[in-house]
Parts: sequence; structure tokens; C-alpha cells
Amino acid sequence: MYNRPMTDYASSPRWGAHPVDDFLAAVAADSPAPGGGSAAALAGALGGALIAMVARLTLGRELYVAYDAEMRAALPQAEALRQTLTSLMDADTAAYSGVTAAYKLPRETDAQRVERTAAIQAALRIATDVPLAVAAACVDVLKLAVQMAAHGNRNAVSDAAVAALMAHAGLQAAARNVRSNVGSLRDESFVVEAGQRAVALLAAGEQVLAAALRAADAGA
Repeated sequence: MYNRPMTDYASSPRWGAHPVDDFLAAVAADSPAPGGGSAAALAGALGGALIAMVARLTLGRELYVAYDAEMRAALPQAEALRQTLTSLMDADTAAYSGVTAAYKLPRETDAQRVERTAAIQAALRIATDVPLAVAAACVDVLKLAVQMAAHGNRNAVSDAAVAALMAHAGLQAAARNVRSNVGSLRDESFVVEAGQRAVALLAAGEQVLAAALRAADAGA
């Protein structure tokens, strides 16, 4: 997973603690955040939740006893990814707010302009780190979807496929946000690193999605 340290977003809205309708209403409002970044994290979180559901529907079933240990190992991973991605919904909202606040800093004096530029660059780095973390978590969800599609309860194989598709959507959306945010960054080494990481995650995601869908189709 992508493990670059990020700011503590304890003051963010905690969308995971609100009804879905509240989050959707906030997205639909005339404010840019929460927006596509938080929606990407939600897509991945839904994928993680579906993985957990399939694992629970498989555990304890006599027909799938051979995969019991695999399901028991996958379940806490899925729950952890769900929680991580839910937190990243908030992190993305906070990161965007940080960028907006930095751009609003005064720039009347040379000192203020230097401070404002530094604040903008720092905020943009955070706004890039967050979608990279979302993308990495979505790839991890996709990997679990392969297991669920191949060895999970056959009655829930379509749910495993949907988990993979949701995680893939989150990955694609997060990678697009990375590309958008690095455009204004001046740290060339960071831009290159972030771009390479996004490309690698997209490539991995495509491969794992194909494997998950093949497994789901074989078990349908």
C-alpha cells in the first residue's frame, strides 16, 4: 500500500458517520468539496464492504470449508480497507479545503507571497497524497475481490464482481485526481514519483480486475 505520512484530519466532517443521503446532498451542493475525490474513496469503501459480506456469507458453510481459513484472513483485511477508505473520504474533503485556504492567504507583501506559495505547494502535496492512498487501497480491495470471486459463496459471486468494479472505479477516479493535482506542483521529483506511482497502481488494478471478473464469470 501507499504509506506516505499524511496530515491528521481529525477536524474533517467524518462522512462515514453520516447517513448516505447527507453525503450525497453535500456532493450535490454548490460547494466543490466533498467532490470527486471523496466519491472515489466511497466507491472503494463500498467494494471493501462487499468483500466483507461475501466472506461472512462463506464462513461456516460446509460447502466452502476448504476456504474457511482464507475467508477468516480476508475478512479483517476487508474491514480495515473499508475503514481506511471511509476515512479517506474525509481526508480528501479536508485536503481540498486546505488548498482553498492556502490560495486565500494574503499576498500584498513579498513575505506574504512567499508564505502563500509555500502553503499552496504544501497543500497540493497533501491533495496528491490522499488520492494516491485511495488508489492504493482500491488495488488492495481488488486483490481481495479475486479471492472472493474464486473461492467465496457462489450465491454471492456477483457481489464479488461488483466489489471489484467499485474498487476499480475508485482507483481510476483517484488516479485522475492525482494527475490533476500535480499539475500545479513545482517539486519535480515529487511530481515524477506521484505520476509513476499512479501509473503503476492503474496497471496493477487493470490486471487484478481482469482476474476478478474471470473468476466471477467462471463461478457464475
